[in-house]
Amino acid sequence: MSAPARPRTWFADGWPRVRALLVKEWRQLFRDPKTKRVIFVSPVIQLLLFGYAVNTDVHDVATIVVDLDRTQPSRALQDALVAGGYFRIVEHAVDSRAITRALDHGTATVALEIPRGFAADLAAGRGAHVQLLVDGTNSNTGTVAQGYATRIVQRFGLQHAPGARPSGGVDLRARAWYNPALVSRVYNVPAVIGALLLLMSLLLTALAIVRERELGTLEQLMVSPLTPGELILGKTLPVALVAFIDLAIVCAVAILWFDVPFRGSIAVLLLASLLYILAALGLGLLISTVSRTQQEAFMGMFLLILPALILSGFLYPIQTMPAFFRALTFLNPVRWFLEIVRALFLKGAGFTDVWIQLLIIGVMAAAVLWLATWRFQRALRSL
Repeated sequence: MSAPARPRTWFADGWPRVRALLVKEWRQLFRDPKTKRVIFVSPVIQLLLFGYAVNTDVHDVATIVVDLDRTQPSRALQDALVAGGYFRIVEHAVDSRAITRALDHGTATVALEIPRGFAADLAAGRGAHVQLLVDGTNSNTGTVAQGYATRIVQRFGLQHAPGARPSGGVDLRARAWYNPALVSRVYNVPAVIGALLLLMSLLLTALAIVRERELGTLEQLMVSPLTPGELILGKTLPVALVAFIDLAIVCAVAILWFDVPFRGSIAVLLLASLLYILAALGLGLLISTVSRTQQEAFMGMFLLILPALILSGFLYPIQTMPAFFRALTFLNPVRWFLEIVRALFLKGAGFTDVWIQLLIIGVMAAAVLWLATWRFQRALRSL
């Protein structure tokens, strides 16, 4: 008497179908040489552009100086102003009206006026005064430049004014942790990794289903033994692999080219990237299932990317946003991934430090993948 047949598992029945779809998607993905350049070269170019162009550091700020005192201390103050490389004197004027012209025409961002009697007041300990004017058109540059100039002038006064250091006074020594030089590139480049992964994942998946519908091959896939879940799996796995390759490339460029320190755990970075990529792929598939044409999918993708980046803390601190928009950031997976990747790169965080963010991204990924699969099943019933 023969033994009863063992029940067949999904790996025996379903995996061969998914594997055939994976081969088909992989070949279709790399059939066009332009696609290869978009996938592997474009992220590096964008990272270089972001790394160099998106720079909030203040250096060589154009400065006009009106020195009405013309003494050795007034010249020493000008030397102290440019010594750190933050300011660059573009004009020495003899009339205060030149300041108005320079600021109005944009030839200078900062203006320093040293009045007559500056050296005498400084030597007598009466408290010397100077006037600092800043062009506030660019609020970030203006605020940072004003802060730098104020500290330089105050330090100069403490060093040159007699009796400026009273006994028992406060000796303040500031030190920045994690980014001692306060280089904006060290803060921005890790965030660019999250933006690029989101862009590539959405770009490759937002067109996945709608392209099959436009080409007329979606009906052929439906009459195949593939289930909707297997079709979603076959569409996402190749893109996930490409996203991991892009992750390795941009991380290597960030560390080796931009000299961004990586102090955290590689395993935690891979886990966070996996969950984040799954969430981005789910969003892309959801866009693909609700779009009728590839043009609609492109529009939906770009309408999603811009708010996601703005509400992520990519460039603008979340703490400064209104309460309503701060609440919206809790629904944004980009926000949580940027917190993880910045903590890993700069602070050397481990799993125990970012497990809450990992949990939130994991829940979001599961929810959006389930929603994309459910929406895809509804779209199939409407065919």
